[in-house]
Amino acid sequence: MSHRQFIAYYRVSTTKQGRAGRGLDAQRAYVHRYLQAEGGDLIGEYTEVESGRKHQNRPELQSALAQCRKEKATLVIAVLDRLARNVHFIAGLMESRVPFVCADMPHATPFEIHIRAAMAEEETRRISQRTKAAMAQAKA
Repeated sequence: MSHRQFIAYYRVSTTKQGRAGRGLDAQRAYVHRYLQAEGGDLIGEYTEVESGRKHQNRPELQSALAQCRKEKATLVIAVLDRLARNVHFIAGLMESRVPFVCADMPHATPFEIHIRAAMAEEETRRISQRTKAAMAQAKA
């Protein structure tokens, strides 16, 4: 029986990230649980340490996508917002024709992925507003 092949992509914003449950160990655990349930083979892993705002410069993601194309593998990510919190970026990945799956919602339709990407983008905007308000309050 042939197993599907997967390439994992992990992203953290800083090397110290992880205490909030979205660090590398947590992402790997999501992916490995998904692969155990799916029965797939992990044939590559790529890790990016990059701010979510800098979604234009993702050399590790580009390498992961290239390997997916070469090996006819599926890109697997732990959770959508670790990939990006930007609708345009997620839509671009969907248009790239490299199949990908989010380990935390493996049966999500493209429509659901778009909605979740929009929600993640809005959360980024709200986090920024709260941070600015807190900084202004601290200054006052």
